Amino acid sequence: MSVTAFIENLRAEVRGLPAYNAGLSGEFVRARYGVPHVAKLGSNENPRGASAAVLAHLAEFTTAGTLALYPDPSCGALRSLIAERLAVDPEQMLFGNGSEDLLAIAAHTFLAPGDEVITVIPSFGLHIIYPQSVGAEVVTVPMRADFEFDVDALIAAVSPRTRMLIISNPSNPVGCAMDASEMRRLLNAVSPRTLVLWDEAYFEYAADKDGYPDSLAILRESDLPWLLLRTFSKAYGLAALRVGYGVASAPELAGLMNRVRTPFNINQIAQQAAAVAFNDQAHVAASVETARAGREWMRTALIRLGINPARSCANFLFFDCREDAAKLAGRMLEDGVIVKPWREAGYETCMRVSVGSTGDNALFIESFERRRGR
Repeated sequence: MSVTAFIENLRAEVRGLPAYNAGLSGEFVRARYGVPHVAKLGSNENPRGASAAVLAHLAEFTTAGTLALYPDPSCGALRSLIAERLAVDPEQMLFGNGSEDLLAIAAHTFLAPGDEVITVIPSFGLHIIYPQSVGAEVVTVPMRADFEFDVDALIAAVSPRTRMLIISNPSNPVGCAMDASEMRRLLNAVSPRTLVLWDEAYFEYAADKDGYPDSLAILRESDLPWLLLRTFSKAYGLAALRVGYGVASAPELAGLMNRVRTPFNINQIAQQAAAVAFNDQAHVAASVETARAGREWMRTALIRLGINPARSCANFLFFDCREDAAKLAGRMLEDGVIVKPWREAGYETCMRVSVGSTGDNALFIESFERRRGR
C-alpha cells in the first residue's frame, strides 16, 4: 500500500486538521534574510528571560547520576509548592509539557466523537485543533467588533449538549479579559454536563489589575466541573523548559487526566527550575512591569500611525492593520522582525505582536511603518 493510500484510510478528523502556526525561529530568519539582529515578537516570550535564581540553579544541576534517573512522575515538590500557595488540594493539580500539553490531555480525556465544544474566535489555534483531533464538533463564537468578549453570544451558544467550554482569559490572541461579573454570568448559563476549561496562560500580566477576576475563586463558587490552566512559559520566562500546570475542580478529574498523560511528561530539570522560578516573584513582577510599559509605548506608537490596537491585559497587542497581514509580516522579515499574522477566516488583516525589549519594540514600529501599504 502506498503512503497516499494509507493516509486516505486514516480518520478524517486527523486528515483534515490544520497545522498549528508555531511561528518562525530567530535562527531561520537570521540565516534566510541575512540580518544581524532578529526581533522575535511572534510568540509572546519574556524578553527578560528566566530569573537569575533559575540560571544559578541550572548551572549547578547536572551530574551523570541525576541525568540517568527518571524524573518524579508526580512533580511532588512543585505540586506541593503551588498547591500551598493556591490553597488547593495537591490531588487537584496536574502538570503538562507546557499548558498546551494539558489542553491535549483534556481533549483526549473528556471528549468523544460528536461532542460539542464552544470557544471564541479569533482563537488560540489549539483550542480548536485538539478537540477536532478526537472528532469533537467545535462551535466558534466571534468576538465583538471592538475585540471584546461577546458574553451574550457565548451564553446563547451554550446548550445542555455542550461538553466543553474553552475560554482564554486574558484572551489569546486579542488580550482583552472578562471581569468577574461577566465570568459569573457566563458560568451561570453553563450546564453541569459541561467542563469549563479556563486557560490563564497570561494570568500574571493581568492578575493585580482592578477588574481582573479571581478566576480560581469564581470557579470554586460554581457547581460545574472545571479545569484552570496556567504556565511557566510567559511571565516566568521558562518557555524552553515547557512546564504548565492545571487545577481541576475535583481530584477525580485530575486522576482521569493522569491516566491519559505520559507518565514522565515533565523532566527533572524543568521541575526544579519551575520551583525556583515560582519562589522568585520579584522577577515575575519585574517582567510584568516591563511588559506593561512596553505595551503602552507600542500602543501609543501604533495609534500615531492610525492603528487602534485591541485592549490588552497581556504581553502583546492585537490589531487590524487594514491590509493582508501575512504579506505585510513577510515584508517585515526583511528587517529581522517576526510578528504573527492571523490566519483565521475573517481576521486575515489582523496581526499580533509581542512586547519585547525596548530596542526590539522600536524596531517593530520602524519596520511596520516602512513596510505597510506596499
